[in-house]
Amino acid sequence: MSNVGIFFLKKKILVLLFLCLTVLCSCCCPDHTDAGIQMHQVEALGISTQRGTFTTWDRRTGVPFHNFISWQDQRAADLVKSWNRSCTMKAIHGAMKVLYFVTRQKRLLAASLVVFSTQHVTFRLVWVLTHYTQVHEAIDEGNCCFGTIDSWLLFKLTKGHLHATDYSNASSTGIFDSYQMCWSGFLSSLVSLPLSIFPKVENTGHDFGSTDPSIFGVSIPIMSVMADQQAAMFGECCFDVGDVKITMGTGTFMDINTGSKPHTSVAGLYPLVGWKIGSEVVYLAEGNAADTGTAIKWAQKLELFSDVRETSAMAYSVSDSDGVCFVPSFSGLQAPLNDPKACASLMGLKPSTTKSHLVRAILESVAFRNKQLYETMLRETRIPITKIRVDGGVSSNDFVMQLTSDLFGKKISRPQHHEMSCLGAAFVAGLEVGFWRTREELKKLQSADDEFSPQCADKECTGSPNGEYVPILQSWERALRRSMNWYNKP
Repeated sequence: MSNVGIFFLKKKILVLLFLCLTVLCSCCCPDHTDAGIQMHQVEALGISTQRGTFTTWDRRTGVPFHNFISWQDQRAADLVKSWNRSCTMKAIHGAMKVLYFVTRQKRLLAASLVVFSTQHVTFRLVWVLTHYTQVHEAIDEGNCCFGTIDSWLLFKLTKGHLHATDYSNASSTGIFDSYQMCWSGFLSSLVSLPLSIFPKVENTGHDFGSTDPSIFGVSIPIMSVMADQQAAMFGECCFDVGDVKITMGTGTFMDINTGSKPHTSVAGLYPLVGWKIGSEVVYLAEGNAADTGTAIKWAQKLELFSDVRETSAMAYSVSDSDGVCFVPSFSGLQAPLNDPKACASLMGLKPSTTKSHLVRAILESVAFRNKQLYETMLRETRIPITKIRVDGGVSSNDFVMQLTSDLFGKKISRPQHHEMSCLGAAFVAGLEVGFWRTREELKKLQSADDEFSPQCADKECTGSPNGEYVPILQSWERALRRSMNWYNKP
């Protein structure tokens, strides 16, 4: 069951309430007294939701045709494989290479290397259209709506009056053209997705209308809608080009502010719309590692530890991992290696290996993947890094944070406030209604951070790993290569 953040602004108090999705959509909760306020005191509402999870529903009745299809759903995996190996894709790649040779436009080079993934909505939606006849019937009748979680919430909160999304959510689906700032007609035509089912795309800060009075007892203006990673970026006040935000939760998402132009990557960084507020469009380049918190939960299931809070102390209790290397690729490897066939693995086990060695190896692998993404970002964007802020559940682990700082050769900051996606949506809504007037005011609201600085000699703090980690990192990279292309089934 998904949790959704609803963010209310009341005078000079920011109230964050988390309502269960099923409760919200069943139109309950006319009064919520847990925060000590009445709904008539609320000035505005902002919504931040998980990206890439979607459903389809009947435009007239509001009844969904199926459950939410999550971003981790693998039912379209065979379809993705088939398309990536198809003659059509080979022809597209070949044509893009020729066009790049003629024009030298990097965007065409990136298009010649692109492959589809189940993480994006595209082929999960194609799979839905293939397997649900009622969806096809609704499309033929002009009554089918597609939407990510934010679109569904807007539809329900406004009692069916609004079928919309914002640029940050749309750009995260894989069906949106971040260069043209519209749904991709070419891709939709290529895979037979009708444009008629897609929501209207609005600014991130926008008057989306108001909630139906029957839901909260009063009508509340909805002033922002934002995808969670982009919202966390805004909540961290990463407003300037070169600002980096790393969210370490189930997976790791590393984003860099690239300014007013989308970044074109050949190594798997994804160009996203961070936010569009007024006429300003801010773009991000994002790399991700899918199995961060996943790997730690897996280790907990193996009873390597009972409480996640023990892991940092366990890692520090041994001087090294005793030669053990862990490759965190339960869902394959993402940028910069981009190998969906890679397997998760533990290598270098010996009779002397203890639970603490295993835990240290797992935590080290999280920091090593951070370093891979960070170096890819530096190499590809060539943008000087101005600041690095880290959030998410795994960021509470001091061992991971310190090692990440050492490997980056940079100071990193961890905010005391953990729900940065909530804060980002609230910040945008507050700016829209004049609750705050400038982004400088938002920066002043940031609480004191925990800071981690490289613990190495000056000559080693140049973006290279701490000297003692050079051989360990090299061993891990060797383990990584041996884990690649493991699943060879057709």
